[in-house]
Amino acid sequence: MTLYRGRIAPSPTGYLHVGHGMTFWRAQERSRANAGLMMLRIEDLDPQRCRPEFYDAIVKDLKWLGLKWDEGPDLGGPFAPYLQSQRRPLYLEAWQQLRDAGWIYPCRCSRKDVLQAAVAPHDEDEEPIYPGTCRPENVSSSRVAEIRIASHPGGVHWRFHVSDGEKVDFFDQRLDQQSAIAGTDFGDFVIWGKDDVPAYQLAVVVDDAAMGVTEVVRGEDLLTSTFRQLLLYRALGKTPPQFYHSPLIRDESGKRLAKRHASLSLRSLRDAGVPPNEVRSRFL
Repeated sequence: MTLYRGRIAPSPTGYLHVGHGMTFWRAQERSRANAGLMMLRIEDLDPQRCRPEFYDAIVKDLKWLGLKWDEGPDLGGPFAPYLQSQRRPLYLEAWQQLRDAGWIYPCRCSRKDVLQAAVAPHDEDEEPIYPGTCRPENVSSSRVAEIRIASHPGGVHWRFHVSDGEKVDFFDQRLDQQSAIAGTDFGDFVIWGKDDVPAYQLAVVVDDAAMGVTEVVRGEDLLTSTFRQLLLYRALGKTPPQFYHSPLIRDESGKRLAKRHASLSLRSLRDAGVPPNEVRSRFL
């Protein structure tokens, strides 16, 4: 039997809120139920938003909540480094593999360009369907041959070329069977930014595969991301993990919690003297 390997993967871009904490707690519970291991990975790729004080807060606040991990930047482990900012060579290797196989192409469109060209409404947390402005006409075109000689990814966005009309599906451990249509429910997506930073979609696939993660537990706001990532797993020749998308905690208006909800950050609750078991019983 394959050893269960779970992970919690926060970003040090602000103080974690109770929504993060409860999702991570569920990840820990599922790991324990499967007699597995838990890993802490810090997703600190964004140099403009990630700050050392938020990294320190992640470790302290999660330990206060009662979370424990077997591997991580503070403990080490067989899959170090556990900071994404130190794993760039792996992402470059994956970019090269996707480039050489013709799965990706350079794109000069800004987010504003894509928003203005959007022909269908979209959720504020979801990127709109890419209109195909920079997409090569077909995978055997001369432009694809030019793409394959690109020596580095910086300076432009790199998008993954989805097959319009393809059905992508998977079984979610909480939500059962899920499916989406490429080109309709999601479009060509960015895997590397023009700021020369790997995008979330690529980095998590590379890391989860390299670190032997067998199940990803995360919020259901990332459900559509799973379809994108399944295409990346296939293109890279990697076996995807299982997925469990946890319910979201929302504010009084029904919007999901974000790091701007300071009053419900783990740090604020801890400073206010709220016992961690009370936090868990209230929000789980």
